[in-house]
Amino acid sequence: MAPRVLVSDKLSETAVQIFRDNGVDVDFMPDLGKDKDKLLEIIGKYDGLAIRSATKATEKLINAATNLKVIGRAGIGVDNVDIPAASRKGIVVMNTPFGNSITTAEHAITLMLACARQIPAADASTQAGKWEKSKFMGVEVTSKILGLIGCGNIGSIVADRAKGLRMKVIAYDPFLSQERATELGVEKVELDELFARADFITLHVPLTDKTRGIIDADALAKMKDGVRIINCARGGLVVETALADALKSGKVAGAAFDVFETEPATDSPLFNLPNVVCTPHLGAATTEAQENVALQVAEQMSDYLVNGAVTNALNMPSITAEEAPQLLPFAKLAEHLGAFVGQVSDSPIVSVEITYDGAVSQMNKSALTSAAIAGLMKSQMADVNMVSAPIMAKERGIQISETTRDKSGVFDSYIKLNVVTEKNERSIAGTVFSDGKPRFIQIKGINIDADIGRYMLYTTNRDEPGIIGTLGQVCGDAGINIANFQLGRDEPGGNAIALLYLDAPVEQKVLDAITSGGLFDQAKPLEFDIG
Repeated sequence: MAPRVLVSDKLSETAVQIFRDNGVDVDFMPDLGKDKDKLLEIIGKYDGLAIRSATKATEKLINAATNLKVIGRAGIGVDNVDIPAASRKGIVVMNTPFGNSITTAEHAITLMLACARQIPAADASTQAGKWEKSKFMGVEVTSKILGLIGCGNIGSIVADRAKGLRMKVIAYDPFLSQERATELGVEKVELDELFARADFITLHVPLTDKTRGIIDADALAKMKDGVRIINCARGGLVVETALADALKSGKVAGAAFDVFETEPATDSPLFNLPNVVCTPHLGAATTEAQENVALQVAEQMSDYLVNGAVTNALNMPSITAEEAPQLLPFAKLAEHLGAFVGQVSDSPIVSVEITYDGAVSQMNKSALTSAAIAGLMKSQMADVNMVSAPIMAKERGIQISETTRDKSGVFDSYIKLNVVTEKNERSIAGTVFSDGKPRFIQIKGINIDADIGRYMLYTTNRDEPGIIGTLGQVCGDAGINIANFQLGRDEPGGNAIALLYLDAPVEQKVLDAITSGGLFDQAKPLEFDIG
């Protein structure tokens, strides 16, 4: 029986035909995403669901999708898909991360220029029969400083276009290396310096716990008077009420927004303010971009449903169906190794060396490396996936190398990551036992035998009495239950590490309490996707 796909949002007829040409039965219901009850009623009949942004693939919908194998999002953003729920159900979630990059970058530049010259307000005034030349005094962008928050795929295109406008570009991006910044012709700066220097600020980062509200009242206070702010990335990056206050006071001279905290945005603190340009999430809305992502998602979903091939998946690596049974446990291990380093590192990454030892060296190392890099970058970039991660790493100038060798120790296979940042060097190794579960076997050159839990705490210290007692006391005082505990050291009195398995995430005040006594060099909270 041919696989069945439901297209519940607007995709082009050409994209729909791609499904048919690949032997997939497709039902094209482009307005069904707005009818939640009807979608919930029929979703159990389908193997695939192709969507844009109107359809909300909630946990409720996913639980009702008894036959669903893949959700394909035509576009990059997957805010409308409950990925953890899909992962728990074994549903692959795909997106199309690069089909609309140029379109979105062009929209950011367009909004910047419209804001600089107050084009929408001047147009409305003129078409109303007024002639208010003196009311719409603008500013040039030539020689002005453009501050990029995020300098990845889209941000780097914006930088290129802005340089063509003879702007000076500065950029804040934790993953941007100095070498890549030099290649792009931008100046790499810290966030507070960007706030202080930029005449225009444009955002090009995903919405994560770390980036939510990255521009709030405190950030606005650090900016120069008369700054203009553009957001074509994600709603929620800017606290809209704080920006509205800054616009009213004159601290901010203008803003241009394509995305909002709540969408569809029928109301916003930014509406009806002078020199605020608003568009209804048009960043990817060009004929070329819409067609590109539609065709791409149809090809990807068909290839998976017919051939078992996985491309641009957010919750599993890109692999062939034949490789899956042996490769997937090691791909999960590689992702955990990367996630560990990503969560304990605070400075930009310069290089990553991955060593494949033993039988794993004969596996699909491309997928394994992609999994490791995705894990490494996921703490900063929520939308990163196994395919896009190496490209995003390259854009940031991160050097990636692989080393393979025959079995050299007690383990039949292991993977080791050695990550060099601008401030230090970190290493971690792991293996997969016969039960299929990944384990950490070495951290900082210190041998350890550690399962991987969802919530963990990693500490480093000198090997001396009182460490275990202090950790237990602080966690106990905070009401945190320690489910398990692993210790390691290089020699008596030397460097030591600890991994605590916790029932809940650790708050900052607990970390501060651990490090305040002087016994610990660092205490880092960890969270792993073990679904």
